[in-house]
Amino acid sequence: MAQHELKKELGLFETTVYGIGIILGAGIYAIIGSAAGVTGDAVWLSFVLAAIMAAFTGLSYAELSSMYPKAAAAYVYTKKAFNRKDLSFLIAWIVIIGLVVAGATVAIAFAGYFSAIFATPIIPVAMAAIILFTIINFIGIKESAKFNIISTFIEAGGLILIIILGFSFWGSPDVNYFAMQNGIPGLLAGVTLVFFAFIGFENVANISEETKNAHKVIPKALLISLFFSTILYILVAVSAVSVLGSSALAASNAPLTDVAVAVVGPGILWIYSIIALFATGNTLLIFMIVASRMLYGISREGGIPKIFGHVHHKKKTPFYSILVIGIASMLFILAEDIAFVATLTDIGVFIAYFFVNLALIWLRYKKPDEERHFKMPGNIGRFPVLAALGALSCFLILFQFEITVILAEIVVIIVGAIIYWAYSWYKRV
Repeated sequence: MAQHELKKELGLFETTVYGIGIILGAGIYAIIGSAAGVTGDAVWLSFVLAAIMAAFTGLSYAELSSMYPKAAAAYVYTKKAFNRKDLSFLIAWIVIIGLVVAGATVAIAFAGYFSAIFATPIIPVAMAAIILFTIINFIGIKESAKFNIISTFIEAGGLILIIILGFSFWGSPDVNYFAMQNGIPGLLAGVTLVFFAFIGFENVANISEETKNAHKVIPKALLISLFFSTILYILVAVSAVSVLGSSALAASNAPLTDVAVAVVGPGILWIYSIIALFATGNTLLIFMIVASRMLYGISREGGIPKIFGHVHHKKKTPFYSILVIGIASMLFILAEDIAFVATLTDIGVFIAYFFVNLALIWLRYKKPDEERHFKMPGNIGRFPVLAALGALSCFLILFQFEITVILAEIVVIIVGAIIYWAYSWYKRV
């Protein structure tokens, strides 16, 4: 009845749009104001530097995905490199918990935008959203991709509209595009902030087993989606500063919406409410797809019970994994301090990035002759310089988190270790 192979439905276009959709998300709407506050009118430069940092890790994922086009990307890469199932499990555990928590957070944001339009209660709508996207996830990756494509075009359209509205303001005499109000330290603080707007590109690798010719397509999709998102972000930052200035952006609770209102008037607000619904809905769906495929991939690698690797005989989707992710997401919606719990997503991502970069470095020496359909540039002999810079930058960013977040992540790791050891003991008995 249940089989074990996912259906390969996606090509370069679908996987690239998938990557763009998860990178764009709703992050830039929230982050650009804070970044402008610490950087000044040169906030666009923060996006350039953050994109370069993201590219270090993106190139590592591109090379590794060309070697191992598997669903549980970070799990597989670290397992192949270090041959430590416990380490690989803990990295995957951190990522999955982060995705589930992020999904719950985004579901609440979706419900908030929905409530602003239709005056509905938050929690029931958030629960309904998770149920709806769980069903879409189950129906099939092709159907999910169609929703993703529509939503991503709407998301990108909202940012392109900001660029168009602000274009006539470019070159304003009131703006110095290289002014850094807090100097280099402020610029670097801005880089740390806006880096979070790029998080998500790595999730393209987790749909490898549903992608045709994945070992060639996934690396291209990763890099194209990062490049396209970077160009959009830079142009949006220039337009936003040109219209409002960095001080007004920093003081705003909805900076990009305020840019549109400043040019067109309050009548445009409803358009951005609709865009926000699609942005949060799309992000929620992608998080749920990625988390369920990670469970599936880990199961196929023998890291968790085989039931999570079962694929529905008609839909060709990992239905048990999808169900578990949906239920877990609904449980996290009930968390009292979901905003704090959501910070675990960010720190977990950087831990995963750090180890993936190390995995690439290690595999260059451990398996130098293994076929690579894409190879990261910038090498000294076998040593991948950019991967080392990626690992270093991610390691340094970990120290930007508050101690309470770090301690909470340690608790998550301990819980994961207990689960791993308990399951390992169960298999031996």
